[in-house]
Parts: sequence; C-alpha cells; structure tokens
Amino acid sequence: MSTSTSGIGSAKAVRAWIEGRKVHAELDDGREIAFPADRFRRLRDATDEQLRAVQIEARGRALRWEELDEDLTIDGVLAGRWLP
Repeated sequence: MSTSTSGIGSAKAVRAWIEGRKVHAELDDGREIAFPADRFRRLRDATDEQLRAVQIEARGRALRWEELDEDLTIDGVLAGRWLP
C-alpha cells in the first residue's frame, strides 16, 4: 500500500529568493512555495541582507543561510514544521 503526503520527500528547490520578508522557492515539479521568514527564529532576527543570502544546498533538498547557521529542509517547510 502506498500513501502520498503532497509530494513531501520528493520535491527539490531549483531557485530561491527573498521578497520583502518572505522566502520563496521554486521546486523542480513546477510549484512555488513561500513563507514568512518570521516563522523561524534565526530568520526572524536576520537583517534583510542576511536573509537575501539564501543558498540551495543538499542537492535541492534544503535552504541554507551560512552566516545565520540556519538550514531548512524543503520537506520540513512543506510539512509546516515551524514556530507556532
């Protein structure tokens, strides 16, 4: 028996960018996701310049902010794992 959770586990980021205080990512399946940076403690405290330094890592499976020492997996974002 097979179950699906909206593509969690298979999506990879191909592009990431910041607009205002929102993090955006284009996924390899054509979806675009976006979330407020303030949902994550280290991103909430980041300057705009630090926030714009987002990189795609782990073969597209994670977003990384080197200076902030913050990594977010695409799966985690899709699953809604962030601060309440």
